[in-house]
Amino acid sequence: EVLKDAIEAVQYSRSLCKDVEFSAEDASRTVHEFLFDIFSAVIEAGATVINVPDTVGYSVPGEFRELINEIRERVPRIAEVVLSVHCHNDLGLAVANSLTAVMQGALQVECTINGIGERAGNASLEEIVMSLKTRNSFFGRDTRIETAEIYPTSQLLEEITGIGVQPNKAIVGDNAFAHEAGIHQDGVLKNPMTYEIMTPQSVGIPSNKLVLGKHSGRNALNNRLKELGFEFTRDELDKVYKEFIELADLKKVVLDEELIAIASNGGEKMNDEFTQERMQVYLDEA
Repeated sequence: EVLKDAIEAVQYSRSLCKDVEFSAEDASRTVHEFLFDIFSAVIEAGATVINVPDTVGYSVPGEFRELINEIRERVPRIAEVVLSVHCHNDLGLAVANSLTAVMQGALQVECTINGIGERAGNASLEEIVMSLKTRNSFFGRDTRIETAEIYPTSQLLEEITGIGVQPNKAIVGDNAFAHEAGIHQDGVLKNPMTYEIMTPQSVGIPSNKLVLGKHSGRNALNNRLKELGFEFTRDELDKVYKEFIELADLKKVVLDEELIAIASNGGEKMNDEFTQERMQVYLDEA
């Protein structure tokens, strides 16, 4: 009955339009023989896109690769249609499974901005697109996505839904292009590609961020002080750096106004009133 209904639905759809996609719910957990039979039947009925969903995010890359390969080998006329995948993220593998399918010949990937979707979400569009672009020599595939619009679109979606992404979210998270470790900051200042495999501008973020905290080094601090209009000798910088570290030990991130206060004081011990005031601001914000 399912097979008969699928054929009739595709035939009716094809009578109304040229592009008909047939999607097999929970394909990754379906008995393979039946999956091949129904795909074969709907292609004969006129389907132009065959979609293979991992509806509950159950599959793992090696297994999903084998399924896609079997479909290509066992389903007649599969080469005449667009092979598509639709992966969910219940095990955190939606992007990995999608990219695995692309490597095996899938030409369409169903995905979402910020990975939003049912339960743990769908495959993340920005991660798939930037993986294909950044590692193009490996995947040999590309999209027509305007990548500089990724971050603005992500921000728009956050505004519409009221749901933000975690700071360490790949590509669009607040920390995706932020550097705090001293050796990383020094490397980025000398050559951004030392620790950035893509530019922030390529996804629509104006610039990277050097987060000044207790893990930052003198070079990053000196660079930011110069941007704020301060020039110090090495000895003077050592005093400023010592005061900076003491403040950074009290709070995770040192703000520009705090740097200005330290620099204006020449690195001399800042009074307790300033420290207490800044800590109160920090606690109020928290």
